[in-house]
Amino acid sequence: MWGFLPLVLVVALAAPVAVAPVSRRADHLVTRVALTAFGEWVTDYGRRQTERRDLLQAVHVGETYRMYAAKTLLYAAVAAVVGSVLGVYLVAGVLALLRVSPEAMRATLPTGLHFLAGLLVFPDLSLGQLFALLLASSATLGVSSGGLTYWLRWENLSYRANARERKIDESIARNVAFVYALSRSGMAFPKILRTLARNQSVYGEAAEEVGVAVKAMDYAGLDMLSAIERLADQTPSDKFGEFADNLASVLQSGQSISAYLDGQYERYQEDAEAQQEAFLELLATLAEGYVSVFVVAPLLFITVLVIMGLMALGDTLPLLRALTYLAVPLANVGFVVYLDSVTESLRATREDRDVDLAAAALASVRRTDAPTAERAGVQRPDDAASPPESVRGDGGRPAGDPATNFERLRAFENVRWMREALADPVATLRDDPVEVLYATVPLGLLSVLVRAWPHLTAGTFTLQVGDDFVVQAALFVVGTFAVVQELHRRRIAAIEAAVPDFLDRLASVNEAGMSVVESFERVAVSNLGALNAEVRRLWTDIEWGVDAETALYRFEDRLDTPTITRTVTLIANAMHASGDIARVLRIAADDAQDTRRLKRKRRQEMLTYVVIIYLSFAVFLVIVAALNSILIPNLPTEAASAGASAGSPVGGGGPLSDISNVDTEAYTLLFFHASLVQAVCSGLVAGQMGEGSVRNGAKHATILLTVAYVVFLFL
Repeated sequence: MWGFLPLVLVVALAAPVAVAPVSRRADHLVTRVALTAFGEWVTDYGRRQTERRDLLQAVHVGETYRMYAAKTLLYAAVAAVVGSVLGVYLVAGVLALLRVSPEAMRATLPTGLHFLAGLLVFPDLSLGQLFALLLASSATLGVSSGGLTYWLRWENLSYRANARERKIDESIARNVAFVYALSRSGMAFPKILRTLARNQSVYGEAAEEVGVAVKAMDYAGLDMLSAIERLADQTPSDKFGEFADNLASVLQSGQSISAYLDGQYERYQEDAEAQQEAFLELLATLAEGYVSVFVVAPLLFITVLVIMGLMALGDTLPLLRALTYLAVPLANVGFVVYLDSVTESLRATREDRDVDLAAAALASVRRTDAPTAERAGVQRPDDAASPPESVRGDGGRPAGDPATNFERLRAFENVRWMREALADPVATLRDDPVEVLYATVPLGLLSVLVRAWPHLTAGTFTLQVGDDFVVQAALFVVGTFAVVQELHRRRIAAIEAAVPDFLDRLASVNEAGMSVVESFERVAVSNLGALNAEVRRLWTDIEWGVDAETALYRFEDRLDTPTITRTVTLIANAMHASGDIARVLRIAADDAQDTRRLKRKRRQEMLTYVVIIYLSFAVFLVIVAALNSILIPNLPTEAASAGASAGSPVGGGGPLSDISNVDTEAYTLLFFHASLVQAVCSGLVAGQMGEGSVRNGAKHATILLTVAYVVFLFL
């Protein structure tokens, strides 16, 4: 028992460090210990302080250099201690394993590996040699753990800075378009920066950088010019830093900001096209690598291992199962995650806005339980303070009593989501296809259970029978989701295709001298394709007394697409500056059209590689089917082996003498499962690569899974 005391001490030492990221108290304790132990040293002797300070500022870490560097050294020291102790236990475990006698090892190892029994034996070590071995292993693992921890802490900052740089570069064109449009509407430039900072969730990392400058202005008291110059020095993006530097020069010289932003917008649009070309080349390389590494290589391994197993050269089934059920799925998941990281583009989101008509009508009525809060409208009364005459004889409250109304409102809010989902299930599934899984997954599992139950009770249930039920249920679940997701994708594509025309028409009407509201009225009666119904609802909201900004936000809530989100954010903010927003609408239309063109070009380019994935899966399926239908049926049976001559290859004592004892049914089942796994993985990768989303890979997975299942049904 005393032998585990060092391990317990190590766990106690590492526990605060492990929980520090999720516990404020533990983080304070770790920070205090780190500053006490290493605070002065990192201030006086730390390497590359300036560079690392810049990295901390670039990734917006909420710690000073002294705190972060001291904690890094503390983490490295703890990791070194933990590694040192674990190194001793690791060597002790290996030595204990080597105590097994060679005879016992030969009994457990295959015949071909008996030579290892003579190698893996317990060495005859003296006490000094054992101490030296434990010391060397402890020091090696301890130093390696500490050094790796120290390197990872600083390298993680570089990785995060590079990730932010990529996101900033991807979003800079849209941010410049937003600033340019608002500057043309007549809005003051400091207000433009504050407006952009408030919409970080819509305009991404570049807007977050602007938010840093706005905080420097509002909280640190810097003037706008100094804040922008400071932003240029601290941003991780060279492109954004150059833009901020030039912007500061324009502001200082008094030149036209709109003219400068116009030129920058055109420049960044050209950069975006060039960046997409490089991006498509990267995707092409990744697609070719995927086919080679994740389709062809597993196929070669499976073929070689199957032939070795069928020829009775060794039991390769465990290795094949590990490859099929573990290695291939995990490798594909890792590839999808990596692909998602390199193909990550700006995903416009937004904060929830209370733009319901009822909320808009009752904007001056709000409730609060805080007795010190400023009150407006009807308040929730305190039941204890209610006068006795407000209670009826039956214990209830009179009609129209505020407390009763608020309780009804609370009850309604608790079930509102369910009521809305059940009232229009088609709209619910259209807006979020994942919702269909809440119904189809339980139904699929229930169908498997119901169909398998008679076989279970009769004792006739086999793995082959269960495979049919599971695959059919999976086809139902994945296929249903694929249909709903494809309808959702097409709806989004149709809406985003109609946005440029909608904005152009609004701009034309506004240029003719009509107000914003009159422009909405005129455009609502025109033909806008997929936007017809929603634009008419937008005008209906305005007719019923809702202000134009709230009507736009309701319009955004109903459609909920990235392009609509950016467009509504831009128009709503431009209307605060001027009613003449024609130029703003033109800029928004150009931005929407450019975004749509780039997406369409990417999809056309990647269609070739989606076809290659389909063809590679077809080759995989043909070879696996050939092994299953040609090689396995032609293996000699036990009767053929018994009738063979003693000198034949399958006769007594030959290297293939046990070929008739191979479990061919297990190999057939493994072929079937390998095809199914490869079908699902290839389909999801095709969706991620071709359309930028694993969700869109559901249709490819459904098609490939159906093909694989039908092929093996005929086999």
